Amino acid sequence: MRILAFEALRAVDERDAYANLVLPPLLRKAREKGDFDGRDAALATELVYGTLRGQGTYDAIVAACIDRPLREVDPPVLDVLNLGVHQLLATRIPTHAAVSASVELARVVLGDGRAKFVNAVLRKVSRDDLDGWVERVAPPYDEDPEDHLAVVHSHPRWVVSALWDSLGGGRAGIEDLLEADNERPEVTLVARPGRTTAEAVLAEVGEESGLPGRWSPYAVRLAEGGEPGAFDVVRSGRAGVQDEGSQLVALALANAPIEGRDERWLDGCAGPGGKAAMLAGLASERGATLLASEKQPHRAGLVGKALAGNPGPYQVIAADGTRPPWRPGTFDRVLMDVPCTGLGALRRRPEARWRRRPEDLDGFGPLQRELLRKALEAVRVGGVVGYATCSPHLAETRAVVDDVVKRVGGVELVDVRALLEGVPGLGDGPDVQLWPHLHGTDAMYLALIRRTA
Repeated sequence: MRILAFEALRAVDERDAYANLVLPPLLRKAREKGDFDGRDAALATELVYGTLRGQGTYDAIVAACIDRPLREVDPPVLDVLNLGVHQLLATRIPTHAAVSASVELARVVLGDGRAKFVNAVLRKVSRDDLDGWVERVAPPYDEDPEDHLAVVHSHPRWVVSALWDSLGGGRAGIEDLLEADNERPEVTLVARPGRTTAEAVLAEVGEESGLPGRWSPYAVRLAEGGEPGAFDVVRSGRAGVQDEGSQLVALALANAPIEGRDERWLDGCAGPGGKAAMLAGLASERGATLLASEKQPHRAGLVGKALAGNPGPYQVIAADGTRPPWRPGTFDRVLMDVPCTGLGALRRRPEARWRRRPEDLDGFGPLQRELLRKALEAVRVGGVVGYATCSPHLAETRAVVDDVVKRVGGVELVDVRALLEGVPGLGDGPDVQLWPHLHGTDAMYLALIRRTA
């Protein structure tokens, strides 16, 4: 299982793969060989995700145990070391077992010489626990708050700074958020409107495996370790896996008051299809039609699969939202869930925090503004546009909305909070920012904008 975890980490590093995409095929292949059971799969999953989440802290600890700059350690060696550090400091694996298993892994994948290096480093690490090491390698909070939080909670400093700016408040709030980013997120299902209900999904999942959603009437939360594919309601497409924050975005757009007809809906960045499937169901219940557009053809294919079986009419196309094929003023409701840094989903994709750079914002910003501008062109007077991101970074949220609203004119912001009744901690509005530590969701952002002229 440790070799499998190492292979997954190498794929993440070498190919910019995502762990949630690369790990399942590796686990499936291991099961097919017959020498891998559920407990092995659970441990391999914990090793991969735990190592990725803790990478920043573990790098600092390893750096304190070697006599060379960390950048001079070959990445495969560092992966083996961090796997070992995670076992030593963050699991119940006995010290001798964690060290010996890591040294054996190094011997197999790196050779005897590097295995000796791994053994020496891990023996130094094993002399203290995680709290002791953090106290040793993290700068004092009073001297450098952001760097302290970055080391303690294993986030890049620039991410800590950006999240803190967006969240506001003092130390307690940002620490709660960073801790939530490092927790394993629960799996949430969505009962797709028009095809099933949350009550029916709960009945199939069973009381031991499922709980109602916190905020969405369509959500069902699976108990820890629940496998979505084990349930027929998911395999049939009547329900899907969807974070509750994403469900709230679709629901708020669908429930926003508009003037006049309510017949044509657009999801302008629909891939991979979760929000589109929910919108299609909600639209069909009202006699409306959804057009789901996605620039990348392979992602448009995923959207088509997600929408297959929807009871009402819909259409899926591959089209660029910045050069749309539809006429201005065509739609009554438009969702533009724009490409972004993904800093709101670090619980699910912990590797993204190490992959993203501040300069990525320079590339996303113009695209986000153009997509929102085109969305506002696509909606008719009296209709509404939802601008959504899975990032709380102010440069991707309010800065984009404020800039485009000022430039376009003839629009007004809708108070989203009134459409999410019962959800606490939504701020001053009119837009809303969801948070993992406050709402148990990804850090989704939503602004609703009505075309007035």
